[in-house]
Amino acid sequence: MGQIFSSNKREQYIQDMKNSDLDLLVIGGGVTGAGILLDASTRGMKAAVLEMQDFAGGTSSRSTKLVHGGLRYLKQFEVGLVAEVGKERAIVYENAPHVTTPEWMLLPFYKKGTFGKFSTSIGLKVYDFLAGVKRSERRTMFDRQTTLDREPLLKKQDLLGGGYYVEYKTDDARLTLENMKEAVSRGGKAVNYIKVVDFIYDNNGKILGVKAVDTISGKEHEIHAKKIVNAAGPWVDELRDIDKSKKGKRIHHTKGIHVVIDQKDFPLRQAVYFDTPDGRMVFAIPRDGKAYVGTTDTDYKGDLKNPRVTKEDLDYVIKSINFMFPEVDITEEQVESTWCGLRPLIHEDGKDPSEISRKDEVFFSPSGLITIAGGKLTGYRKMAEKISNIVAEHLEKEIGIKYDSSNTKHLILSGGNVGGSSQFPDYIRTKTTEGMKHGLTKEQAEQLVRKYGSNVDQLFAIVDQGKEEAQANGLALDVYATLVYTMDEEMATTPSDYFIRRTSAMYFNIGYVYEWKEKVIAFMAKYLNWTPEETKEHTEELERQISYSTEFI
Repeated sequence: MGQIFSSNKREQYIQDMKNSDLDLLVIGGGVTGAGILLDASTRGMKAAVLEMQDFAGGTSSRSTKLVHGGLRYLKQFEVGLVAEVGKERAIVYENAPHVTTPEWMLLPFYKKGTFGKFSTSIGLKVYDFLAGVKRSERRTMFDRQTTLDREPLLKKQDLLGGGYYVEYKTDDARLTLENMKEAVSRGGKAVNYIKVVDFIYDNNGKILGVKAVDTISGKEHEIHAKKIVNAAGPWVDELRDIDKSKKGKRIHHTKGIHVVIDQKDFPLRQAVYFDTPDGRMVFAIPRDGKAYVGTTDTDYKGDLKNPRVTKEDLDYVIKSINFMFPEVDITEEQVESTWCGLRPLIHEDGKDPSEISRKDEVFFSPSGLITIAGGKLTGYRKMAEKISNIVAEHLEKEIGIKYDSSNTKHLILSGGNVGGSSQFPDYIRTKTTEGMKHGLTKEQAEQLVRKYGSNVDQLFAIVDQGKEEAQANGLALDVYATLVYTMDEEMATTPSDYFIRRTSAMYFNIGYVYEWKEKVIAFMAKYLNWTPEETKEHTEELERQISYSTEFI
């Protein structure tokens, strides 16, 4: 294997950063940070990312997992935002068809509901126009019976019909990783589990670099760069505090939760976007034999690292499910897992959380620190382009180097070389057959192709080279292949990285976590040379994450 992004080589990557004359250092390895690294690296900048947890460890693995066009922002007349994010969906899809898929969404309307037939029809039509939706994906309107045919579980009383339109389903953590891997393959540098604890300044108070602690080894490092960008999501204000530049606007955290229920308990056929009893909007989406439902939007003031699902949050979502799908009668016992994410919104006095704009903003500190805050998953590429433009402009003025303009609009991400979205189904068929020749079952091979796209050849090579090792460690071939690949090529450093952000098993297949956790920990301990203390620490952290996902406070 190439091991170009290996957790075994973290220390080497940190040294490379220290020895490089970096143009740009980004703090934060979520989707925005990964996007900036890719955009900057493709323009020829020497760029690096530091992430204090795992990549996508914060908001970027805890979203509703939709690259969506922001239909509800039409209600707030944010026309520009709808137009921009709507167009971005198709770009994200074409650049990585293996992590983003069109998902037809049903918007039922009821007597006295938020959306009436006329407003839904007009709203969706305007949405299609603003978002530049392709002809085959434009909205259609259904009568009552057709709406029920699509989703028989819907509440029948007062149902008038439904709007039918396209959203895009994604794996947010893997989208972040594919951006990061593509950036690294083009010369970018990135390391997880390294926390910025202070800034380094010159005599005039201008920022020169950071002091950062590797939380795995405990070592402190100084890393210098010409420009430093704060893209730390929920933590951007903590860094602005260190820089003593938190003035004026600040971050307002709101919390969103999602619950996952097995399809045998909630046999949802069709993704639905629906009104809750208190007039909010919630998604219910089928995925891999499960149905997941969310999200809430409540003020949050607690621990930013591990926001928890409360009993109140859970009751709210269950009540919403039973309100719209009265026949399923979901109870707390049927909830298999949950996740909880924070939205770092930009505070606006006197506004309700759900009314605060989702637009991103850039703040400039007197020290030269550049901060990007707010924004949506869907808009990550445009946010990255905006920041790289600013950095390029500053560097041109200061050191006279002119960098290329952004070229990420048609840049295929890591794993996305499948011949375009239209060819992906054929690609899946061909590669599944190939995977079976390597000794995988049809189901195992197909799942690997769908998840890893054109990187699947590397997983097939791992299978060929490691059959005996997999057997010796009691690991199924597909588990072994994904585990080795994520450590060698995706810098998975802990079991939580593997089970939460590399495979999403913690959310969508909790049984897989219970089945494989001991063998995965034992194999990772060997592969990454952990001490007994490190093994104990990583085991306890995984158990903690399982309890966060399955227990409520």
